[in-house]
Amino acid sequence: MVKALILAGGLGKRLRPLTSDKPKPLISVAGKPIMAWQFEWLKKHGIDEVVLAVGYLKERVMNEIGSGRKYGVKVSYVVEEEPLGTAGAVKNAELVLRREDYFVVLNGDIITNIELDRMFKIVKETPNITGVIAVVPLPSPYGIIDFDEKTGYVRKFMEKPIIKSYWINAGIYVFTPSIFQYLPDKGDIERTVFPILAKKQLIKAVAFEGVLWKSIDTYKDIEEAEKLLSTIKL
Repeated sequence: MVKALILAGGLGKRLRPLTSDKPKPLISVAGKPIMAWQFEWLKKHGIDEVVLAVGYLKERVMNEIGSGRKYGVKVSYVVEEEPLGTAGAVKNAELVLRREDYFVVLNGDIITNIELDRMFKIVKETPNITGVIAVVPLPSPYGIIDFDEKTGYVRKFMEKPIIKSYWINAGIYVFTPSIFQYLPDKGDIERTVFPILAKKQLIKAVAFEGVLWKSIDTYKDIEEAEKLLSTIKL
């Protein structure tokens, strides 16, 4: 049985005052906490054992989620007494994950419906790999204007299009336990670990197009996620 680690210890500064007394993974989106959406998605992929890496307002998470029973999952906790960064947070969970063949790691502010089985397949079929990263096309934060550069006449307007020529880290990973030898006690995995793994050809990317994926960083993200959830199923 695959386990998942949710990184739920961040401060969520850009969502204040919502996050002044509530950690970001508990912020309500379309009537449910972000973490509840994540539990539903994980269960659809056969994952019901979840480790929560908590720090900021950890008591609120523990009181709300508890054992996970009311969400249909089995929850355990690893606690950060001080901010460790994403790499440090994963490292802090080594004792509960190091015996797994592979495990899922995801940021605690993501709502998605991507197919984890595609990531599992690559990890299982690639010898000596340390992990895979889910990537999605870059969503433009702005509307775009297409115009004739010679005459200046506007041809069309595109409201926040998906820019398919660039891919971004979706904040969802599948790692083997070999990841722990590269993790520092503190630091961000994106800056301190991934460049090393890429240089050694120990990590792959899995591209997902046409999927639901939304990172909740601002009030606007909450509104956009609620619109998406009204039209797309997890």
